[in-house]
Amino acid sequence: MRAIIPAAGIGTRLRPHTHTVPKALVQVAGKPILGHILDEVIRIGVAEVVLVTGYMGERIREYVGSAYPDLKATFVHQEKRKGLGHAIYMTRECMGDEPSLIILGDTIVTADFASLISGKQTLIGVKEVENPSLFGVVEVDGDAVTSLIEKPDVPRSNLAIVGLYYIANTPLLMQCLTEIVDGDLRTKGEYQLTDALKMMLERGEAMGTFLVEGWYDCGRPGTLLETNRFLLSRSGGNGVEREGSILIQPVSIDESAVIEHSIIGPYVSVAAGAVVRESIIRDSILNANALVEKSLLWESLIGEGAVVKGHYRKLNVGDSSEIDIGS
Repeated sequence: MRAIIPAAGIGTRLRPHTHTVPKALVQVAGKPILGHILDEVIRIGVAEVVLVTGYMGERIREYVGSAYPDLKATFVHQEKRKGLGHAIYMTRECMGDEPSLIILGDTIVTADFASLISGKQTLIGVKEVENPSLFGVVEVDGDAVTSLIEKPDVPRSNLAIVGLYYIANTPLLMQCLTEIVDGDLRTKGEYQLTDALKMMLERGEAMGTFLVEGWYDCGRPGTLLETNRFLLSRSGGNGVEREGSILIQPVSIDESAVIEHSIIGPYVSVAAGAVVRESIIRDSILNANALVEKSLLWESLIGEGAVVKGHYRKLNVGDSSEIDIGS
């Protein structure tokens, strides 16, 4: 079985971080988003991954080759982003007749993947949400999918599609995507994967749903930090003490990072080559080679090679005084 991982997104909502790093390589809980996804598909025995890249795709290729040298990976370049359906369509020459797993390259999903891929029919990962009009949704009759709708104006279901799909009939999916692209059949201006799945349904393909345990979209700063908190809580952190500093678990600190006279945690990720001196940091992500000195940080994202320097104040304040130092 092959896994298709679309990772061509620009990551507009994560700027300025994605000016220099593709969204799939943004750090969370000690490694890039893509690293967490690859770890999962390797764990369940996926033999090959097909990555759809675009913006700074060479960096993704370099990362996969360096961090996963034994993984059989094929890279497909998507010059223009025309929707998720188009991204999957671009992989058609790499896919065979066997089932396939599709998982988005900017979303971390916690689920029983082993059960997902052991099924005999196509399964769509879903989660109940309060605002289904923002997502693609599925309608069901019992356990069977009856319809799929991309961002409906008036939703008739609260089962949002989370970006995880087990495709039992890969050739039929590719056939439907080809018809959509060749016929220029767009929804909301893009070639939608949900339209291809709906076409499969109309041609008799049986589909079910698969409820996911957790769904973490890493596309915005707030949700990225939420994902960081979840993953660190689940792993417990790496627990490596640093002399002269206090680590409040869970934290993830790369072995090459320098931590001096600081308090780190909880929920802090510090990437390779980063340096922290005389600072207090919690609920934050520091990317590679960042420098933080004499600073108090929380709910912060510090980009690659960024420098953050603060300063402390010495005060002699009398009784009943009120001091507003400001930012």
